[in-house]
Amino acid sequence: MSKLNSLLQTLLTDLPHLRPQMYFKSSLNALCRAIEDVVLAGDEAPLVIASFQQERFYRQETRRYQRIAHKTDQVYVLAAPEPESSFAIASDQYETIPLDAEDSLAQEKHLIIIGQDYTACLVCREQQKILSSVEQSQRYEGIWTFERDVCLHAASLLLDRIAQYRPELKPKVQQAQKHYCLTPDSTVPALPVLQSRVFGQRLVTYLQASQYKLLKAYRALSAKERKERFANAMTAAIRRSLDPKEVLAVAVNELGKVFEHCRCILYCCDRTDEQVEIEYEFVAPGLPSLQGTPWPIRANPLLAVALAQERAIAISDVSEVQNLRQDPEFAAQLEQWHIHSWLIAPIRHQGELMGVLELHHGGPLAYQWHENDIALVEAISAQAGVALTQAQAYSDSEALNRNLAALEQTRSNLIAIVGHELRTPLSTIQVCLESLDSEPDISPVFRQALLSTALEDLGRLRDLIQDILILSRLEGGQIYNQIESIEFQETLELAISSIRSSANSKDLPTITVDVDPDLPTIQVDAEGLEEVLNRILDNACKFTGAKGEVTIQALIAADQTCLEVIVSDTGRGIEPSRLETIFDSFYQEEDFLRRSKGGTGLGLAICRQVIQGMNGKIWAESSGRDQGSAFHFTLPLEVPHNSPSPAPQPNLC
Repeated sequence: MSKLNSLLQTLLTDLPHLRPQMYFKSSLNALCRAIEDVVLAGDEAPLVIASFQQERFYRQETRRYQRIAHKTDQVYVLAAPEPESSFAIASDQYETIPLDAEDSLAQEKHLIIIGQDYTACLVCREQQKILSSVEQSQRYEGIWTFERDVCLHAASLLLDRIAQYRPELKPKVQQAQKHYCLTPDSTVPALPVLQSRVFGQRLVTYLQASQYKLLKAYRALSAKERKERFANAMTAAIRRSLDPKEVLAVAVNELGKVFEHCRCILYCCDRTDEQVEIEYEFVAPGLPSLQGTPWPIRANPLLAVALAQERAIAISDVSEVQNLRQDPEFAAQLEQWHIHSWLIAPIRHQGELMGVLELHHGGPLAYQWHENDIALVEAISAQAGVALTQAQAYSDSEALNRNLAALEQTRSNLIAIVGHELRTPLSTIQVCLESLDSEPDISPVFRQALLSTALEDLGRLRDLIQDILILSRLEGGQIYNQIESIEFQETLELAISSIRSSANSKDLPTITVDVDPDLPTIQVDAEGLEEVLNRILDNACKFTGAKGEVTIQALIAADQTCLEVIVSDTGRGIEPSRLETIFDSFYQEEDFLRRSKGGTGLGLAICRQVIQGMNGKIWAESSGRDQGSAFHFTLPLEVPHNSPSPAPQPNLC
């Protein structure tokens, strides 16, 4: 198929008196609308030929050309179709002609009207696009005229091209050429140029409308700029503030002021939460406050969608979303809290969900959320994620400082206690050895007493070093990690036998055992359990005295998963405020210079490490000084091989 050269160039060549002009796209649109309105406002049935560069430009005018087609049956629309488009299928109301993308006609914009009383012609070609983000800045070069000769010539050229593209339309084209005097032998009547009154009124109307749209665009840009300034200011405040919670409160207040008739709330949450309490809130006048109110998480279907898609979700009219009405209680809450339009944005940082930012519009009419509204809220939610991360980091740093302070205190205690525990026995050993060295004729009885004292203090040094080594290896997971099935009764008997065979067995209190011999087996490290029993029994006996009583009990816990062991005594007791502190390393209830009983303060710390390593718990109970104490610890029971597996829990994430 031969290709027609540019229609604009052909007209300029054939009709030398024509002079092309430059037009902005907005001006061309106004001209086209005004010319089309002449057709819509008149009673004639003119020939209408419109050519669009691309199909997507034509799609914006489809309704308008359907109205024009009601006026005349001679309407032809040309455009370069989009891939996989239905444009090539002829319309029932007017003819559509798909242009080859390589055809020069596909690079131009045409609108030609041929009536009995008037004609109009607009032919132009887009110039090279300038670097601008504003579509209306595009420029076109072309002609615009009401001269009948020019209009007839242009129409004749385009009708010939239409017949080439769609041969089946040739009879209809010939009919149009004859009816509108486009054939070479046709006599063209001398008619006046189109009256300008209607055209001028329509053109002014469209220019005014264009100006209104421009002002509206400026207002939108101004609002967007204001919101961007707010977002930037919030970003700067969040990054320089030392109190993230205060920043979040300010962010909620300022964001709430941007939107009228809105409630803005922010809260921290996790996917598994059933409900949370609102932490930060801004409330517009006339809306009830939610601060301090339990807010549903799992029962909120809109929040579930936002968390699943990890992006903001906006609902213009809550009443039209059926999922929000399925739960009557939840629907009642929406009415109670005046939520007519809803915007939810998850607060995330580095992939972690940290909270949610919500806007509730409670005005008399539903609110249409715009793209810049959603973008602003998402920007603030991103910065809120940074603030919450800062808050977490601040909290972690405070916890780290507390741990460092505790570590420093532990170091000081270690130096003081170890220094005392080393100095005292070493001094005693030194005195004993110097006495033996300086007094060769010392009596055998006194010599034996000095040797016994020296050996006893050597034992104290050995125990101190052994406790420090055990605690260090426990913290590294190097000992007492061989879990096996054992009988509790056997290990208990070994521990009691060890206590009764000690050097101070004559000062032991009465030891009572109240343990069912048919207890099920337990899953523990046997040496670790013996270590715990030895130390707890040694403590109980040391602080009770010969006239007191120590009772050992063991029973199955209520949940049937562990064995609870209780070692109670009638001894010195523990102050209730120190029931947790006694398990700290190097803790001594008495000052190390005044205490009546020896020790390093590591025994209960070792017990806690061993029990926790065997998936158990340990704690102490006491009513106070001289009222006795009870030490409890749990040990996991062995799970029978033929027992049914626990039912799988539903995934609530």
